[in-house]
Amino acid sequence: MAHRRTRTNAAPLFVAATLAYGANAALGTAVATKTIDTSGYRWLHHALYIVTCLTTAAALSSAFWARPKAASRRAAASLAPAVVPLAAIPYLGTRTRRHPLTALAAAPFLVAGLVCSRMPSDRK
Repeated sequence: MAHRRTRTNAAPLFVAATLAYGANAALGTAVATKTIDTSGYRWLHHALYIVTCLTTAAALSSAFWARPKAASRRAAASLAPAVVPLAAIPYLGTRTRRHPLTALAAAPFLVAGLVCSRMPSDRK
């Protein structure tokens, strides 16, 4: 019997977390470089941050419920270190270099989780 190559069924959550992070980083960069002015709707950056945190938490939860288990756990383990910089961002202030540098520290882990969630799970 031939084995099917299956990806984790939680892959859309990892895609959503990465896209939310990318949108938030793009908006933050555009505001920092004064490409756009969000003074009238400053809440948008905060809303994108909350969406990023929620989708990251949902993707991490796939370690407990998603199939196949090994692939889901590998993807969630790759994403887990992103929680530290995401949790630290609100406490670092926005006018210093620490804010964007801490935010960028989450990027490799979000990408790693996305890549792992898209990999075939039947490696031997």
